[in-house]
Amino acid sequence: MALASSPTVFFENIAGQVLVQPAGYLYSCWSANPRTFAETKALLLHLSQGLKHFGWSRVLSNQLAMPPFSAEEQAWITQEWLPLAVHEAGYRAGAILLATNLYARLATAFVTNVQGLPIRYRSFDNEAEAEAWLLLQQ
Repeated sequence: MALASSPTVFFENIAGQVLVQPAGYLYSCWSANPRTFAETKALLLHLSQGLKHFGWSRVLSNQLAMPPFSAEEQAWITQEWLPLAVHEAGYRAGAILLATNLYARLATAFVTNVQGLPIRYRSFDNEAEAEAWLLLQQ
């Protein structure tokens, strides 16, 4: 897949989109729609596949409108997806645009409290600041 000069859609479902950013990172944009566990899994699995495909390590996650992760989603993300994304897909840095929903913020804080994984997360309220920080990460 050749890189375009503007973002292109890598994957899309009811949970959101994964966009390829020409600057060298993936952009996940979570929708406000109610979603199933299977839809969350599909979005995140495509996110890690995209990182591996492009050989990238960075993700900007726009969670502004996202409903909270369910307990099932939180468990799967922390116990299965995140360790595999780090160790097999090379995920190393995540900039997060925090949801306006307090419960979504708390669920994100839970899944990004990574112990022993070589990944760095930082939360932002401003997309330009999030991108600037992300582009400094290796």
